[in-house]
Amino acid sequence: MMKLLLHVEGAAILALSLFFYGYSQFSWIVFLILLLVPDISMLGYLLNNKVGSNLYNYFHTYTTPIAIITFGIIVSNHTVLAVGLIWSAHIGMDRMVGYGLKYPTEFKDNHLNRV
Repeated sequence: MMKLLLHVEGAAILALSLFFYGYSQFSWIVFLILLLVPDISMLGYLLNNKVGSNLYNYFHTYTTPIAIITFGIIVSNHTVLAVGLIWSAHIGMDRMVGYGLKYPTEFKDNHLNRV
């Protein structure tokens, strides 16, 4: 049941991010170009599992995109807001399909597998 709730939560974040991105009339081409950028963090696994999991987890937690979205709203910067929404959509999409935060053991070992 808990795992299902985490998948639904990811879908909800994805849906909300898409809604507010569209509501703000940002470019969907930019959205598609930047959607998978956070996955560049997987390159950390080329060094070792610990560096890879730490780097991946930093780019796949909601804290930074929420801060970016908040900052974008406060300073009325549409570019910053768009980046934050794309980033949160990426994380929501990942959670929805079962990609979670990584453990340093190996790439496929994540928190959604252990719920």
